[in-house]
Amino acid sequence: MTKLTADDEAAIEATKAPLMEHLIELRKRLVYSMLAFAVAFIICFFFAKHIYAFLTEPLASALKGQPNAHLIYTALYETFFTYVKVGMFAGICLAFPFIAAQAWMFVAPGLYRHERNAFLPFIVATPVLFLIGAAFVFYVMLPFAIKFFVGYETAGGNGTLGIELQAKVSEYLDFVMTLIFAFGLTFQLPVLLTLLGRVGIVTSAQLRSMQRYAVVGIFALAAVITPPDAISMISLAVPLVALYEVSIWCVKLIERSRAKQAAAPAS
Repeated sequence: MTKLTADDEAAIEATKAPLMEHLIELRKRLVYSMLAFAVAFIICFFFAKHIYAFLTEPLASALKGQPNAHLIYTALYETFFTYVKVGMFAGICLAFPFIAAQAWMFVAPGLYRHERNAFLPFIVATPVLFLIGAAFVFYVMLPFAIKFFVGYETAGGNGTLGIELQAKVSEYLDFVMTLIFAFGLTFQLPVLLTLLGRVGIVTSAQLRSMQRYAVVGIFALAAVITPPDAISMISLAVPLVALYEVSIWCVKLIERSRAKQAAAPAS
């Protein structure tokens, strides 16, 4: 356990405040966060049509040259509320750095210096890994998934009815958002496991011993949250297995650093 210095004790004492002051500070941070989201939503809603056009690029590429290369909506208000959802989705992404900063500004004064230094890298890594996961699903997995589903179209003739894709505006957005959130959250695996290792709940040896079971669980999770084709499942499972291996090495580095700190006073 890290020994506290006099400066750490003085810093934590200086931040002590009555409960009411903490509640006022929390309210202020929440108000700032909601205002940031409101501003981001307005900006993103103004560009919602362009953002949605960007999200439909994989589908447009798969349907290029076909007569059904368009989206439909069956309710009068469907497109409008789809753009609202696009604005909210993009607004959360745009405002997240500011919201995370507000959360950090509320929590950080109650932490010791070594605790702030320990948790700050994880806060920075979380949005980075989410963006990597979102980019991976949009540019790698989604095109394969769309081609897989489009492949079920059949041409009519000889007394049989054809089956043609008529993608709905709202359903396509739900499909893309679900995949982006699923990949973005699952790519947080190194952050979660490294944090658990940081507080001593798991060790690198335990993670290594459970690796076979973790791989089976990862493939099961990938089969559940991805479209029902092998390419989509493997495209999620393989990166997660690699991230699990990275997590083991991160926990091992933390253990080595902790061992050096423990041995330092004795030397």
